[in-house]
Amino acid sequence: MEIIELTKTAFIDKIGNFETTDWKYMGDKPCIVDFSAPWCGFCKRLDPILAEFAQAYDGQLYIYKVNVDNEEDLEKAFNIHTIPTLLLCRMDGTQEMMLGTMGKAELKKIIDEKVL
Repeated sequence: MEIIELTKTAFIDKIGNFETTDWKYMGDKPCIVDFSAPWCGFCKRLDPILAEFAQAYDGQLYIYKVNVDNEEDLEKAFNIHTIPTLLLCRMDGTQEMMLGTMGKAELKKIIDEKVL
């Protein structure tokens, strides 16, 4: 599986309608949404890790990417001030935001323990 780029419309279709007050994740597998930008050094370091995990966890979770430079509505809605920021969506509908400046081992542990 590849990392999937999201626009605002695609986010609403695949993740959930964040414009409602009590939105829940509606996907058929858990997911990680990476809020990032192409110019961000930390984002560039995270990209190959997420690409590797997209392959390793194929069929178990989705990995999405939102370019905050192109999707200001999503950036504002999720109060993104630092990138990369990760949105973790679980199958129970709950979400959690966390800073994405972590190593491969730490992210793998988060996926295994908090997402799956």
